[in-house]
Amino acid sequence: MHEAERAERPLSVESIETIPLELPMRFPLGTSATTVRTAPLLLCTLRTREGADGRAYLFCYSIAAMRALDLLLHDAAGFIAQRPLTPRQAAAELARRATLVGVTGLVRMALSAIDIALWDALAVAAGRPLAALLGGTRTAVPAYNSSGLGLMAPHAAADEAARLLTHGFGTLKVRLGHPTLDEDLAVLHAIRERVPGTGLLADYNQALTVEDALRRGLALQDEGIAWLEEPIRHDDLAGNSRLADALDVPIQLGENFNRPEELAEAVDRGACDLVMPDVARIGGVSGWLRAAALAAARGTPISSHLFPEISVHLLAAGPTAHWLEYVDWAGPLLRHPLQIRDSQAIVPDRPGIGLEWDPDRVAFHRYDRRH
Repeated sequence: MHEAERAERPLSVESIETIPLELPMRFPLGTSATTVRTAPLLLCTLRTREGADGRAYLFCYSIAAMRALDLLLHDAAGFIAQRPLTPRQAAAELARRATLVGVTGLVRMALSAIDIALWDALAVAAGRPLAALLGGTRTAVPAYNSSGLGLMAPHAAADEAARLLTHGFGTLKVRLGHPTLDEDLAVLHAIRERVPGTGLLADYNQALTVEDALRRGLALQDEGIAWLEEPIRHDDLAGNSRLADALDVPIQLGENFNRPEELAEAVDRGACDLVMPDVARIGGVSGWLRAAALAAARGTPISSHLFPEISVHLLAAGPTAHWLEYVDWAGPLLRHPLQIRDSQAIVPDRPGIGLEWDPDRVAFHRYDRRH
């Protein structure tokens, strides 16, 4: 029996509290799809009969999505309330209930938040960090800074790269997908010149055709990037497999995996060399554990997408942990923000995930009080 299965205990949800927030981003994030300037975050707290509160949060991408997720979270929590259920039992019941509407997109995100909060409450009740509850022994995991470096001019990218390295990082993610390959290369060269020796990961956010991705990938792999993330549509497994065969630089997929089984299919079809599930899209902690087991069985390194405060625990407990994607969007709300030292994210030693909101900062950024 896996350590996590031994640790699971039933909890009874008494109530749920959600708080919608909108925070300005220190580094606006321009991608090939859009530019994001504010972070819509939905905080979630589950109160349990056992006296342990479980917390989670969602990055909602838009205000409209945040409003819908708020309704979905209250509906899901109400359905499982007052019944003793383990996180995985709750996940299974909620998934069955949502079968007709489909357990994808916003529904999946809402159910993931419930699952994360239940696991947090379980670890809080046990008085152990979530990583330790899941059997993890690592005290730190490698982390790169993904808070900025959206699509921008070369000199601006160089300036921002220098700022992003001032917090203990040695590796950065840069968004590419400019109109031409020459523009992409100019950005990389400007960063290299300003901060030589910095590790770089390239993310195209699904911007390219297969032929263009092949052409750019062949040029970029000589630039020393550590991976090529979502160069084409994430669900074009045949196209990604063609790229993975033709390129030496590893292909990274995963933030859009909706189920652990999608991870297994992508790896088995040779569509990627690396995987990076999003804990809010893969099914919360329960879904991540299944995904991590599938990745481990295939010897595939697993990284995280967003939610660094939660993901650091999951990577610390995983056998093929690779990189933690760090973003600072929730940091201003936390009494104890995630710590980075020497390119490593430090696993919190507090019970649960360690999400403790600062009430004054939460009140200041509440969306429903300003609109």
